[in-house]
Amino acid sequence: MGENIGAVARAMANFGLGELRLVAPRDGWPNPKAADTAGKAIDILDNAQLFDTAAEAVADCQFVLATTARARAVHMPVMEVRGAMQETRQRVMQGQRTAILFGPERTGLENEDVALADAVLTIPVAPEYPSLNLGQAVVVVAHEWFSSAAPEALFSRNPSQAPATEMPEPATREALHGLFAQLEAGLDAANFWRVPEKKDGMWRNIRATLMRAGLTTQEVATWRGMLRALIG
Repeated sequence: MGENIGAVARAMANFGLGELRLVAPRDGWPNPKAADTAGKAIDILDNAQLFDTAAEAVADCQFVLATTARARAVHMPVMEVRGAMQETRQRVMQGQRTAILFGPERTGLENEDVALADAVLTIPVAPEYPSLNLGQAVVVVAHEWFSSAAPEALFSRNPSQAPATEMPEPATREALHGLFAQLEAGLDAANFWRVPEKKDGMWRNIRATLMRAGLTTQEVATWRGMLRALIG
């Protein structure tokens, strides 16, 4: 809903965030209703980037968290919001591109979207009513992001800007998806999926295993080289 997107933009502006990426908004884009709840955050709406899929939206990112309140078929680490934002802050300070995925309010993220992430982010709430309004969820996460900065950086317009340190460069989602496509093609050619009906679940778990490894750019290149040597 446009109203939810506007509320998200306002929450981002409140806590020093400016880059909004939208995936196939339900009511199209631009949406004039978003301005009704965005307050003074119109610039965030005007600069929002539009994508057809979540995979495209996070293709250039190196660390991705998926927000969900429900158990998923994909086995991956689960992080509570405060610790997750502290981890994200450290990665930004190392020069990594990071993203937080939020799903539609009614249905949440699909398994395929959650599989794009390094970990699942949860917000502790009463178990009797675990679903948060989209704008409210972004407020909580954005506040924890803002609070994770050093005190002297809290009132900077963009506190995420910090010099990169010398660390191995994590692979982008685009690089990982290239590896996944090559691996899946090789497994298909080798008739690995002996029970075709089980392929979807098995493939999600294989991808989740590689995602948990936190592969670097160089490691992805090594994996792809090994696959070329094995497959030809």
